Amino acid sequence: MRPGPRFTPLVASLPASVPFVGPEAQERARGRPFRARIGANENVFGPSPAAIRAMERAARDVWMYGDPENHDLRHALAARHGVRPENIVVGEGIDGLLGYLVRLLVAEGDVVVTSRGAYPTFNYHVTGFGGRLEMVPYRDDREDIEALAEAARRHRPKLVYLANPDNPMGTWHGAGAVARLVEALPEGTLLVLDEAYAEFAPETRFGPLTPTLDIEDPRLIRMRTFSKAYGMAGARIGYALGARPLIAAFDKVRNHFGVGRIAQAGALAALEDRAWLEEVVQKVDEGRARLAAIARDNGLAALPSATNFVAIDCGADGAFARAVLEELVARDIFVRMPFAPPQDRCIRVSVGRPEDLDAFAAALPEALAAARARAG
Repeated sequence: MRPGPRFTPLVASLPASVPFVGPEAQERARGRPFRARIGANENVFGPSPAAIRAMERAARDVWMYGDPENHDLRHALAARHGVRPENIVVGEGIDGLLGYLVRLLVAEGDVVVTSRGAYPTFNYHVTGFGGRLEMVPYRDDREDIEALAEAARRHRPKLVYLANPDNPMGTWHGAGAVARLVEALPEGTLLVLDEAYAEFAPETRFGPLTPTLDIEDPRLIRMRTFSKAYGMAGARIGYALGARPLIAAFDKVRNHFGVGRIAQAGALAALEDRAWLEEVVQKVDEGRARLAAIARDNGLAALPSATNFVAIDCGADGAFARAVLEELVARDIFVRMPFAPPQDRCIRVSVGRPEDLDAFAAALPEALAAARARAG
């Protein structure tokens, strides 16, 4: 037998890993589609009609590469955020940008601090480049900012990761707490602030989420996406805001043609349609309230959420919550759950259309009864 490819020692040492099993894979295994796809935190209300029209027009020119500088979108984003275009890099969603950032800063053996149970794709990138993860537990179902700061002082990591609002719990911290974390960082440590769900947490309700630091502050990089509130998860487009030297470094490693012209056109039009964004946020508000009511009707508790999903406490341990999830899947309802205790006592349900939530409301009592029967 001929020898296979000569993997690097690092890659050869890594276990096989699939961070997410998609609903499509589950549907293929089950042999039938889901009735309600409310597990991946997708925005079921979709993109702005103006964005759809822009993408349809751009499709006629898809024979051309997209602008490798993402010029028009970067300038529009800079105007929206009150920064310079040089403070913004566009990439293949936050996932892609996290991969580039880790590649820029993390070498084998370098320490990175995050929360146990936080967004797993970030961890996937860190281990893929040989970094060493130091994790702190959640506290009161929120990422523990004080524990993150203490871990940063102890380990002097290259990066500290914080999602605000948080995935998978939907909880959040105000700008003051985030600013205190930045001030607590040791020299040379960068805070990666993942703000994927920020549009669902209007400042008029929760107060500002982002500290008012100078964009040129080298201690902070912020990540945003068009996947959530803008309804463009399938287009794979997001952006990061940070100090110009850090943003310029992305050009050394990024895939310059990674964001296609259809995605760029859609994102630019979506950004300009504020009325649609406000409508989506309102629908998500209503959906969160409906999910909380469904939880209460079944004797369960929904955690407060500043995202487009709700974590529902199933009232027992992770094994019971997984049984509830499996019973929901058996009834054609796609949901997910946190993977680290004690947060894994919950299931995580994305806001869906009224018919999706009707299906969930009908299936949940049956799923709970079946899970209790399995538990004996």
